[in-house]
Amino acid sequence: MKDTLKKLIPVFCAVIVIILLIIIIIVKDNDNNEPALPTVSDTTDNPTPSQAPSSTAQATQTPVITTPPATEPPATPLPEFSPYAVDSTKPSNMMNDSKINNIFVEVNGVQVPSYTTDTKIDFSTGNVYSSVEGIITFRGNNFRDSGAYGTVNMTEFAFEKVWMHETGMMEGIGTSSGSHIWRGCGWTGQPLAVKWPKTTRAIMNMYDWAKEADELVEVIYATMDGNIYFYELYTGEPTRPPMFVGHIFKGAGALDPRGYPLMYCGSGDASVNGTARAFIINLIDCTILYQFGIKGDPFAKRNWTAYDSSALVDAETDTLIYPGENGIVYFVKLNSEYNEAEGTISVNPEITKWRYYGKKSSGSKFYLGIEASAVAWRGHLFLADNGGHLMCLNINTLELVWVQDLLDDTNCTPVLELENGHPYLYVSTSFHGGWRYSLDSVADIPVMKIDAVTGEIVWRIDYPCYTVKDVSGGVQGTIAIGKNNVSDLIFVPVARYPTKKEGRIVAISKETGEQLWSYDNTPKYSWSSPTVVYNSDGDGFIIWASTSGYIYIIDARTGVLLNEISLKGGLIEASPIVYDNMVVIGTKGMQIHGVKLK
Repeated sequence: MKDTLKKLIPVFCAVIVIILLIIIIIVKDNDNNEPALPTVSDTTDNPTPSQAPSSTAQATQTPVITTPPATEPPATPLPEFSPYAVDSTKPSNMMNDSKINNIFVEVNGVQVPSYTTDTKIDFSTGNVYSSVEGIITFRGNNFRDSGAYGTVNMTEFAFEKVWMHETGMMEGIGTSSGSHIWRGCGWTGQPLAVKWPKTTRAIMNMYDWAKEADELVEVIYATMDGNIYFYELYTGEPTRPPMFVGHIFKGAGALDPRGYPLMYCGSGDASVNGTARAFIINLIDCTILYQFGIKGDPFAKRNWTAYDSSALVDAETDTLIYPGENGIVYFVKLNSEYNEAEGTISVNPEITKWRYYGKKSSGSKFYLGIEASAVAWRGHLFLADNGGHLMCLNINTLELVWVQDLLDDTNCTPVLELENGHPYLYVSTSFHGGWRYSLDSVADIPVMKIDAVTGEIVWRIDYPCYTVKDVSGGVQGTIAIGKNNVSDLIFVPVARYPTKKEGRIVAISKETGEQLWSYDNTPKYSWSSPTVVYNSDGDGFIIWASTSGYIYIIDARTGVLLNEISLKGGLIEASPIVYDNMVVIGTKGMQIHGVKLK
């Protein structure tokens, strides 16, 4: 028996080995037929060795799949900007330091001999000024280079009136000219438009239908009857009740570029409700959070408070920048706190003021103060004033870098453009009758290209313009910068040229300053700023309005009129905005129109 068992042991071992081999083969086969692990959206189809699980570990632990971190494309470095004065643009040529005892700055009510910001302000390019969809300040951004948002799709090149609302009037009380009735929407009179997120609309005092809409673009229009109006862009349906502030709004106002429900606007004349001032408005419930710049400030060198300029906000430092006609630029540290979940927003302003005093301002003809809107690039502001100065101001030290003599009152806002990385400004002036020449005379009004580094004039072209008392000729509307397929051109509205009643819009070469075309069939002059819109191919079309009450579509390349429409609501001084195919503009005939481009 024992011998038999000894003989069977090798057989048993062989059977066991065979069984083990079969088990191994089955296990390997099952491994090969395991379903694939679920993929993660940002992982590659073939995992790296560190991501691939081993066959021995798979039965006892869950495999770990690492998702590569999302990477943003590297930001294009901003061009360096270190402006300086040459002999012809030294601030001492134009500024009278002795008049203000070399004290230019006041911080929270205390005058200081020198100043440096706690946190550096450094504006980027205009296309990244805002994180919201829309047109939220005069001409869109800190370069002031666009009154349009989106692209247009025109096949008929025609207008269609879609909606219209009536506005009203208010009595203004000027310091020298007595009472004046302000009607409708005047200069600059540009509306604003913003596509609010649904979560933001939910906390606003909007009507229920406006809160509940999947998407909504709200038009916000501060007008000269003391109201701020709110409409849905495409239908004109009021989104909420008007807010009556009781002050005369000529300028465009501005919204916060961070999407905060804040509006910044200023009155352009004293009214029966008090002297002009600047406001910070809570757009959650349409209440006034703060007001400043009221008449009687001893730091001001001109006791005329008006705020036709459209504000800018530096989002990074929470700073509001607002020029005034009293010769002060306000830098307001907002200390804003916004809690959308709780539906609250607040500000706790700290104000720094910068003032200047020009040598020409010592007379009675050239006024202190800034009506045009400020342009910002890197750590500098560019300011054109009533006294014929174009100033480059270092925001972080509040020191003037250079000053160029523009000859006359400047109401049109300068426009900045980077050309091969180099910054240039395009600007023109009004013809303020009685300053350089007597009323009812003709003066050469310059259109200039300025090197923003030194303030030097690159080229200049003059237009002989007329003026009449209180209604200036020259360039009141802001120059439009061509982009895309018309990137070689600028478009300039010239008022009271070549006769007192007429006006022109002209195209000028950016490179040479040569006029390339002129649209000559305007029956009246224009103070409105032309807006250039583009189709998907990059072709440009000018939307422009005149005091005749007409709006025009003009081919930006050729100057050929493509269509026109009369709003029949009184003269137009205000500037339009265009959001996709919708034009919004107000008239002094106390109407606001929504017009579709077809």
